[in-house]
Amino acid sequence: MQGQAQQQAYDRGITIFSPDGRLYQVEYAREAVKRGTASVGVRTAEGVVLAADKRSRSPLMEPTSVEKIHKADDHAGIASAGHVADARQLIDFARRQAQVNRLRYGEAVGIETLTKNVTDHIQQYTQVGGARPFGVALLIGGVENGEPRLYETDPSGTPYEWKAVSIGADRSDLQEHLEENYEDDLTLDEGVGLALRTIASANDDELAADGVDVATITTESEAFVELTNDEISTYIADNDLEPSEEDDEDGDDE
Repeated sequence: MQGQAQQQAYDRGITIFSPDGRLYQVEYAREAVKRGTASVGVRTAEGVVLAADKRSRSPLMEPTSVEKIHKADDHAGIASAGHVADARQLIDFARRQAQVNRLRYGEAVGIETLTKNVTDHIQQYTQVGGARPFGVALLIGGVENGEPRLYETDPSGTPYEWKAVSIGADRSDLQEHLEENYEDDLTLDEGVGLALRTIASANDDELAADGVDVATITTESEAFVELTNDEISTYIADNDLEPSEEDDEDGDDE
């Protein structure tokens, strides 16, 4: 019984390390991320692509109300996986940091600096009693000094830089797909196609335009741009990811 009581103490206290050096609450937060729908980031020579699976739980839900990709600044975007409410708090924090940098220094915040500001904020919630870690992971992408940058944040407060990365559900399978198909000389259009194919690989290689969000930040314009449903539909068609007619008929029968 005593051993079980000790285990519970390590399990419940965010500020207490277990004997093998683990913070269980942080690991539980990572599990919350795994339960969220997937988001994918791809860095190309021409810019950064962010794509997110935002399939609705019900046909009665307005697709526009499901937000997985957000503009952090003119040159930076953020995609999330995990608890949406936690993501909103961190995205608002990132936006404030970006605006503070513009007011204080008169220039756009660096993507690495922005990411580390966010992860420093996340890390504080792993060592303060009475609080819990953020149950969300973020992909922060943008252009810094003419170079595309792509970072991932972890519930522990650790930043990672990637060429291509997936967060959320089915991460291992999606990451394997990225590792097999990513090339350093991808164009931006090819990067969008790779991101969509990666998300589709967990959905029977099919996607609907209203079930996915895509945004790009190009090195030429250094501007965050969200693709419209028509533009996404074109990419879906070009990559042979359209839902089959049988699926449409089944949906009509329901």
